[in-house]
Amino acid sequence: MLNKEIRPIQWSDNSLYLLDQTLLPHSETMIQLKTWPETVDAIKDMRVRGAPALGVTAGYAMALAAMELNQCKEGFQQFISKLTEISAKIHAARPTAVNIRWAITRQLQVANKCKDELEASNELLKEAQKMEREDVEINRCIGEHGRNLISYGNILTHCNTGALATAGYGTALGVVRASWENGNKIHVFHTETRPFLQGARLTAWELARLGIPSTMIVDGAAGLFMNEKTIQHVIVGADRIAANGDTANKIGTYSLAVLANENSIPFYVAAPISTIDLTIATGGGIPIEERPADEVTHLGEIRTAAPDTKVRNPSFDITPARYITAFITENGVIRQPFETTIPATI
Repeated sequence: MLNKEIRPIQWSDNSLYLLDQTLLPHSETMIQLKTWPETVDAIKDMRVRGAPALGVTAGYAMALAAMELNQCKEGFQQFISKLTEISAKIHAARPTAVNIRWAITRQLQVANKCKDELEASNELLKEAQKMEREDVEINRCIGEHGRNLISYGNILTHCNTGALATAGYGTALGVVRASWENGNKIHVFHTETRPFLQGARLTAWELARLGIPSTMIVDGAAGLFMNEKTIQHVIVGADRIAANGDTANKIGTYSLAVLANENSIPFYVAAPISTIDLTIATGGGIPIEERPADEVTHLGEIRTAAPDTKVRNPSFDITPARYITAFITENGVIRQPFETTIPATI
């Protein structure tokens, strides 16, 4: 079905199609979503994940909601009121990723400029498709800006930040891809990324598809390989970046940043400008999503933890800005002091 061009989000026949990431790498299955509640469930169930992909998906969820509300014929003010209510439910599906809020805010702005339900329904679909196209171009720009920063040696990455986490190219893994396509001699080390195994299931699949040499390590081995000087660069993505540069990303990112700092290894964050949230001053204001306990206590249907084991399963952590060497965005590379350089870059 797929070659090097991985398109995890597609629109066809008034439906949203997602490459079901819970089935990878064993099955490449596109699921059809005809309604916004189905799309919200897909977000909650992590059939789609990754901040940019969640933003684009949320844009399409808003379009599906507008199409449904257009059939009610209750008047435009009621249309806007109900669309706003639905947007809150879409946002609640994954609260840490700011791209969802960014997408639904953008869609509400489009809707409020329309004269009636039909126009709004049509315009929200056009805007969602525009978001999808823009995301691929933004990711390619991120790759161009970052490829020379990781132009040699072994690169460590965490979670999945490739085409599967976006509309089609990738953020942190997009930088890796751009470096590889530029002819640079690199090798990727990637974590398994427990407990949902995004690295083992998704990053390994993408790297194999792209032909980029790679080695998977267990999450707890990162410090060993950094200390042995096996790793020359660390690059990750982001789900939300505060105004001061504090960054929310997949749980375990903070540990990697501290280890990189201890071993004098540059630590890069690759993300679109839409992931920066200037309304939050520091990482302390970023909500951290907690996932179900059975993601930790079970491997598939098999229980691996003792019965009645208490579990905390935060999906993200906060990396303080002081550990980040630079942000790589579509507008360029942002370096310290982030309090001034981030606002100046947006």
